[in-house]
Amino acid sequence: MKITVKSLSLIFLALCSISNAYANRYVLSSTKDTVIGETKIILADERDTLLDIARRHGFGYQDMKLINPDVDTWLPGEGQEVILPGQFILPVAPQEGIVLNIPEMRLYYYLPKEKGKPQEVLTYPLGVGREGWNTPYIKTYIAEKKENPNWYPPASIRKEHEEKGDPLPKVVMSGPDNPLGFFAMRLGRPDYLIHGTNKPYGLGMRISHGCIRLYPEDIEALFAEVAIKTPVNIINQPYKIGVKNSVIYIEAHPFMVEDSEQYENNLTSVISLIIDLSKGQNYELDWSAAYGAINSPSGLPVAIGMYIPEVIQAKLDDVFIDNAQVKTVKKETQKSPLKVAKKSSHKSQVKVIGKLTESLQVKVDGELSDALHSKATKKLNDDLQAKVAEKLNKELTQAEKVNLQLRMDSDLKK
Repeated sequence: MKITVKSLSLIFLALCSISNAYANRYVLSSTKDTVIGETKIILADERDTLLDIARRHGFGYQDMKLINPDVDTWLPGEGQEVILPGQFILPVAPQEGIVLNIPEMRLYYYLPKEKGKPQEVLTYPLGVGREGWNTPYIKTYIAEKKENPNWYPPASIRKEHEEKGDPLPKVVMSGPDNPLGFFAMRLGRPDYLIHGTNKPYGLGMRISHGCIRLYPEDIEALFAEVAIKTPVNIINQPYKIGVKNSVIYIEAHPFMVEDSEQYENNLTSVISLIIDLSKGQNYELDWSAAYGAINSPSGLPVAIGMYIPEVIQAKLDDVFIDNAQVKTVKKETQKSPLKVAKKSSHKSQVKVIGKLTESLQVKVDGELSDALHSKATKKLNDDLQAKVAEKLNKELTQAEKVNLQLRMDSDLKK
């Protein structure tokens, strides 16, 4: 058999497809859970680059650098631990067709529902429009699918290349030098495409002229699944809030530079998301964890609180907080599997709430038979809401203060 560059390329694509064949496919929860996947740690091989690892496991450059900031991009080193950020919060958008979250640089494709079967979602990393060539936030659809497409560079791109001394022809024929790769899907807004690439190391970066780029193996798989007229929703959600097993998570990504005014007050955006998600629910939140997540985006879901199910009954007879110190007053409660944080000195009441949140999460995931007394729950709500009001008073608009106050009042009536 004669080995050619093309045959080697096909073999490499096949190996990538095999290693990641089902890694990007998830079954949606039949409950209200919106967190999918799991995070893993692997060891780098001697010949690996971080970009090799990213492609092999279905991630982009930004995905890997956010969570592995100290790992060398080109020489991680044999045995170097590398985190694979494979857990995602589903975006707040209708779960149909293609959803593209630009700050996250990730595509979600919700497969059509089949009777009697749970719905599935596919997810892939993206390359998006660079600053000045922004990918627009629009609702559109797949208008055309083309295998082995030719590229007709628009006049603006040809002019840019001419100014750099790298002139382009009016038509770039299909082949290994075509920036569109071997598969392309034109959107209802005809100047934008979802396509492959001949430079896969650019995935997870802002490198295109506004189009959406996927790894060659990913666009081939998506191309086979997607039908003409499939809806496409391009959204701007640097912060996502989700739930899994009653635990509330936040996932933060760097926002686009051109959107800095919109997201300058990070906390306000997050508060609105949490309030929308938590309507009609009893919940505890660790605001310090939320602050940390949005101020240092990692791209990973971070637990910031949990819902308190109404079925929780009293086995802790009395718990109270005094100067950020948690105490129990009966020996029976001290034997409970639900362990309440107890320290003689604390930096802040928020950290105590964080400890309580961790304990409550263990409780929900384990034995729901042991629970908080209603009086204790009300006391925790009182202190938590007071703390929230104190920390956020200067950061909320008047309308948001009213909204949050209504939420507090609703909590205290339960």
